[in-house]
Amino acid sequence: MSGVWVFKKSGVIQRENPNHDQAGSSNSSGSGGKRKEKVLVHLATGEAVSSYKSLEQILCSLGWERYYGSSAADHKHHKHTNLFQFHKPSSIDLISLPTDFSKFNSVHMYDIVVKNPNVFHVQDIYI
Repeated sequence: MSGVWVFKKSGVIQRENPNHDQAGSSNSSGSGGKRKEKVLVHLATGEAVSSYKSLEQILCSLGWERYYGSSAADHKHHKHTNLFQFHKPSSIDLISLPTDFSKFNSVHMYDIVVKNPNVFHVQDIYI
């Protein structure tokens, strides 16, 4: 099945044809009155990232590791309870995400895209 899958609290929505709005819509905005949202798409699979579990699997396969702080003592005093972080040992890059996936937004998505070129992209969808 082609298209982009978007996972919401209310269920799953699939957009059948992601290019439909650009190709034949009479509405100049292409939204047809629908709300525009962004999704992070994993290019190798063409699937939208739907959870931190799936994102973590992809990032770990690319050499990223969960980051908890510089030391156990540091972690004890500076708990990052509001951040879900990844570090790549071969670089100085750090990806910091809110622990609540519902707060995962386009700023976080573009951070991931910039730090993983040709692996992800951000796509507009209308729901």
